[in-house]
Amino acid sequence: MTAFWTEADFDDHELVQVVRDAKSGLTAIIALHSTHLGPGAGGTRFWHYAEPADAMRDALRLSRGMSYKNAMAGLPMGGGKAVILADKDKTKTPEMLAAFADAVEALGGRYVTAEDVGISEADMAAVAQRTQHVSGLPVEGEDTAGGDPGPFTALGIFLGIKAAVRHKLGKDSVEGVHVALQGTGSVGGGVARLLARDGAKLTLSDIHQDRAEALAAELGAATAAPDAIMSVACDVFSPNALGAILDEEGIARLDCQIVAGGANNQLRRPEHGPMLAERGILYAPDYVINAGGIISVTLEYLCRQDKAPCDINEVRKRIALIPGRLERIWQESDRGGGSPDQVADRMAQELIGR
Repeated sequence: MTAFWTEADFDDHELVQVVRDAKSGLTAIIALHSTHLGPGAGGTRFWHYAEPADAMRDALRLSRGMSYKNAMAGLPMGGGKAVILADKDKTKTPEMLAAFADAVEALGGRYVTAEDVGISEADMAAVAQRTQHVSGLPVEGEDTAGGDPGPFTALGIFLGIKAAVRHKLGKDSVEGVHVALQGTGSVGGGVARLLARDGAKLTLSDIHQDRAEALAAELGAATAAPDAIMSVACDVFSPNALGAILDEEGIARLDCQIVAGGANNQLRRPEHGPMLAERGILYAPDYVINAGGIISVTLEYLCRQDKAPCDINEVRKRIALIPGRLERIWQESDRGGGSPDQVADRMAQELIGR
């Protein structure tokens, strides 16, 4: 693994820690980008990386994105992220989760973890047996915030897509609007169901093709192969899988007017945001549109710290502010303030004192 401070994505991170536990086989990276607004909050990703440097790059980028996401969502939290380096079989054991929990606990509350790709509510419940600095835990009842953040992320993305359609296409409804969705898991599947309910035309794709086909049958949608979804002629391309797909090649393949989805770090490099704008494609900055999950997770955590119940209506009220934040970004961009990602980055950097 190369020195992390030489990585292009190192951005004066406050802490980057490699965690090794030989007994359990755990190798993990915990990255804290900023604690200017509060403890670094962000989920744990369990993923097999071809090279350790890929894991470091992910941790650096994702933690910075969490700083920006939490700041733009008006949350009293900084930005952090963890990645657990899985083997090819993605072997996950109770001992591995326990060792990771101990590493989180050793940070004394500077980092608050939650679910991300490859981590479940049950995994977080196991982590919570050894540290209190965890959220996204299972809850009872439909009126209490907490649990799987996926549906809350999906709600924010759905509202953001509606806002983008209004801004770019001048339509107050997504009825008849063609949306091509990449990824049909907890988040992408939730977005698809909300869009279908409001009459959108959908084309779905997933690396697990059977999952995409099952959801398409449920919703009356079309499907596309994973390597073809970015080229589908549509109004909105909604990436809801892994990030870094918007590079020169990916942007050239797009046949849409809007990119709005939940994947983190969709732009491979900073120059790719202006490239989208030059093509006339409206971009919804990922860490703004996909903040619904962290809003739920943060309010759950804060309520637990205060030993108070957490009203799910407060979560929904805050998620409902996402379209307005996007609209302000787009308006500033339209006034010549740069591409939407540049505008959002400036706003977020100011909020975290950078």
